[in-house]
Amino acid sequence: MKSFRTDLHIHTVLSPCGDLEMSPANIVLLAKKRGLDIIGITDHNSTKQCKLVWELGQKHGLTVIPGCEMNSREEVHCLGLFEDFDKLNEFQQYIECHLQIIPNDPDIMGYQVVVDEDGNILEEVDHYLGAVLNVSIEEMQQKVHELSGIFIPAHIDRRQNSLYGQLGIFPPELKADALQISKLADETAVREKFNISTGMTLVKFSDAHYPEDLGKTYTIFEMHEPSFTELRKALSGDGGRSVRIPL
Repeated sequence: MKSFRTDLHIHTVLSPCGDLEMSPANIVLLAKKRGLDIIGITDHNSTKQCKLVWELGQKHGLTVIPGCEMNSREEVHCLGLFEDFDKLNEFQQYIECHLQIIPNDPDIMGYQVVVDEDGNILEEVDHYLGAVLNVSIEEMQQKVHELSGIFIPAHIDRRQNSLYGQLGIFPPELKADALQISKLADETAVREKFNISTGMTLVKFSDAHYPEDLGKTYTIFEMHEPSFTELRKALSGDGGRSVRIPL
């Protein structure tokens, strides 16, 4: 087994709350500089910047997992991660079918731009990407798994936009591959507070919106190689693979 520093919750300039310095090129260079082996690109309710980050990662020896951070009808934020771009593109269509359309005001909510390798703006999204999808968290999870994706409720310990903050419980029908805790949270304390069994994998990622946050928080994945298939197996503890939050 090998150890891989992994951060699967990173935002680009496309997210309304993402800093304009979070360009694909800067993200890849910072990830390499700070010792990350695997990153996930998870903009709010959009996958449009994933392909370029993946291409740049290929050039620099960095594994990039495409995905997004969805916002359910109950306003629970969750990560969806996908193995290939066919499935990712299908999920983008799903988002576009269900996203509540609210005009974006850049001065209030932030800019939402798709950029090229040099940071030139290719597209500005005019509807607010932080809005909700008109589907429940269970429906959202089912769609991710239908596309063979990985489903992880995000920052579950927060008071807002989290599984326990919005719902107060773990829905009995929900099938999560792991639960993400916030970067300052203590794993043992979170398990005790929400009565989370050791059978449920917890992970910790940066949720980086600014360059200074990228790489500060990560999870160690013990597995054979930096691939989507191995990530899934590590989350379930398959064949001696494991996941560990550094102290």
